[in-house]
Amino acid sequence: MSVSVDNLSVAYRSRRGDVTAVENVSFTLADGEIMGLAGESGCGKSTLGNALIYLDPRMKQTGGKVMVDGKELPISDTKAMRPRRMTEVSLVPQYAMSALTPTRKISRLTTDLLKSHKVRDRHEVLTEMNRRIALIGLKEDVLSKYSFELSGGMRQRVTILLSTLLNPSLLIADEVTSALDVSTQRAVGEMLLEFRDRGFVKSVIAITHDLSILAQIADSIAVMYAGRLAEKASTDTIVNEPLHPYTQALIASLPEVGVRHDQTTLTGIPGRPPSLANPPAGCRFRDRCPFAFDKCTDTPPFEEVKPGHRVACWKVSGEVQAK
Repeated sequence: MSVSVDNLSVAYRSRRGDVTAVENVSFTLADGEIMGLAGESGCGKSTLGNALIYLDPRMKQTGGKVMVDGKELPISDTKAMRPRRMTEVSLVPQYAMSALTPTRKISRLTTDLLKSHKVRDRHEVLTEMNRRIALIGLKEDVLSKYSFELSGGMRQRVTILLSTLLNPSLLIADEVTSALDVSTQRAVGEMLLEFRDRGFVKSVIAITHDLSILAQIADSIAVMYAGRLAEKASTDTIVNEPLHPYTQALIASLPEVGVRHDQTTLTGIPGRPPSLANPPAGCRFRDRCPFAFDKCTDTPPFEEVKPGHRVACWKVSGEVQAK
């Protein structure tokens, strides 16, 4: 496995005390795997992604560890993480279209990146940069432009290009298709697949609330709810045979291709996610779950119920044991 996250917990500091946004999260990624991370806004998925590369001053690691290529990633040590960013683990941030400094041309941003990581053979890397620019359908003159001279889709692709220029083992792509039109979303998704297939990155965590995007590009999908993982399985299993009631509700809320809006009514999930400042005991989805029963007041383990399929639900565990 190229990436292993074991019981990771991350909290935000606040005047009222620590607020745990990610609690006891565990998963693994194989070389070449693209894992989608899905869930409602505020479930902790962006916090999880950011924690793997940069803990800002508001955040702190409260438990667990992260391994990349067999070595522990010192995520709580900013100084130790600095040389590992962009090389071992890299991030395409949320709102990536605004991530490029508007006062520097793309060529200057590229050379600044190489200088900060003390890359010796810059000519070789810049030659590779030009090759990858052509690979993603852009012209070489993009290097002589400022970010505000590029369209949103071009800026998104350039940001991904810079984030993967030093061939990181793990790329975290946070909402990379948001605010883009459908055709550009497809192009960006295909770009991630192309970069994975060519070995520019080993593994990818694609964070989004849009399950339809993940169905096109992800090998597996992990569903997060209220700071914890609810389910993780292959993409085909999550889309067609989800076991967790929350995952089932997410899939049921998606519109079907070819079905007119006047022929069907989309259903949402009743209620609201719990506050992470004072989360309920036990399963955090139980107040919204149609299958909740007495056992749900205890925290369900995130366990493998079928090969490669992990779920945190007492009802699912009971049904599997009964079989």
